[in-house]
Amino acid sequence: MLGLSYLWTGSLNGIKLQLWGTWLFYAVLVDLGDAVADELYLPFDRISLEMIYRGLYHFYVAHHKGLATDPIKYFAAPENRDLGVIKSIRKPFKKLIIDPFPDRVSREGSFFFEPSAQTCLTTALVS
Repeated sequence: MLGLSYLWTGSLNGIKLQLWGTWLFYAVLVDLGDAVADELYLPFDRISLEMIYRGLYHFYVAHHKGLATDPIKYFAAPENRDLGVIKSIRKPFKKLIIDPFPDRVSREGSFFFEPSAQTCLTTALVS
């Protein structure tokens, strides 16, 4: 997302500049996401940083046309909900039951059948 999959240069100084620039941009992006979460009264984990990153272009166009001046207000506005900045709430995690008879209480170690209580028959060769 932030462009570190490709290094622009091979020099050590260029790599350092790219790393520092990426970390600085990421810090600004996290701060912007936190401010949008505060504006919407939502927890920070409900805000998609990727969609804020992608929505910066739309904010730039709106700012260039004179329609927006504050990115926080722009991302929090109800008419811009289609940018996908707010993550949808996922269903809670449910444990998958693979027992063939889930209503029965099974003992630990038994899966498809109950262990026999009978004594096993053995055969031996007698010489």
